[in-house]
Amino acid sequence: MRIEFVSSARGDFHWSRPVLTIGRAEDNDLVVSEAQVASRHVTIHRDRRGLVLEVAPEAGRVYVNARPVRERALLRAGDSLSLGDCRMLVRDDADLDARELVPPTESRCTVALRPVAGPLSGRVIAIGERLELGSTHGALPLELPGNDAALLTLTWTDGELMLDASRVPARHAVRVNGVKTVRAPLQPGDQIGIATHRFVVEGPGWAAEPVLAPPEPEAEPVPQVAEAPRGDVWWLILTAALLALGIAAVLFVQF
Repeated sequence: MRIEFVSSARGDFHWSRPVLTIGRAEDNDLVVSEAQVASRHVTIHRDRRGLVLEVAPEAGRVYVNARPVRERALLRAGDSLSLGDCRMLVRDDADLDARELVPPTESRCTVALRPVAGPLSGRVIAIGERLELGSTHGALPLELPGNDAALLTLTWTDGELMLDASRVPARHAVRVNGVKTVRAPLQPGDQIGIATHRFVVEGPGWAAEPVLAPPEPEAEPVPQVAEAPRGDVWWLILTAALLALGIAAVLFVQF
């Protein structure tokens, strides 16, 4: 995974470890020297759900895709993360064209876009055989800064869902999982970002995103019974025999 600093000359930050700490203190994995950033501002860790963002209690403003986060939130590649005035983009390292694609296993008519940020949030948009977003006739309206005209299309080509952003102005870069692209094949779970819009590709029955199985519970240890030394066993047997003989003798005398 990679973090790209938006509107900054700072180079990208790469990380592959399970936990990432971000803050102003020097002992963080990623140091952000901004006045609004706390010593330990946020922590990102991986679990079976994916990337989990946790906000420190003393931290100031934290936004994911322009939405405030107070305690925790799930992150995916392509999300915009803001700590105070510092804006970052969580993105994949992978080359989109080099991915091993998995074809849909069910009807592609069930594949849809789910807006997770921007004016279209709250809807589920069926893709069908072809979906157009933009300012042309018949396309789903796609509001861009400056009312720029654009056309973003998703079509099925040779069994692959292809994104075509060749008719989107260059200043409104289209990203898939945070990676800039003009044309790319899509898979379920991919996030498409343009301006303030974020769309997630969803496809029931399309097995592409690996599902992490929960760890198997550890078996409870079986209590071990310590074996008595052989000498102790014989003494116990002999003692029991003597006691039995004594009891028998007492009973014989009485009768």
